[in-house]
Amino acid sequence: MAKKFKDLVDFQVLSLKYKTRLTKKFESRKGYEPPNPNQILSYIPGTIVEIFVKKGSKVMEGTPLLILEAMKMRNKIIMPFDGKIASIHVTKGVMIPKNELMITIE
Repeated sequence: MAKKFKDLVDFQVLSLKYKTRLTKKFESRKGYEPPNPNQILSYIPGTIVEIFVKKGSKVMEGTPLLILEAMKMRNKIIMPFDGKIASIHVTKGVMIPKNELMITIE
């Protein structure tokens, strides 16, 4: 006689269906959020060396926004498209982690 386990969930691979238990880490993971093109996030941890723009500035595509230093390398963060700077969330000399919001674009 087969026992039914309430903690098992169904998942499908191609046309086959399986039952498995989910780990606590998997159940408590953060859900996927599509990237917001109006937010400039840090892609590596580092220190803000210089900020070239101010809040309210109209900036053209390709213009340098700031310099993020990481592992003795200076990474120039550039404007991805034409727009206006809505807010700057970092200050010069501050160390930031990966995926930190640096600049918001209108």
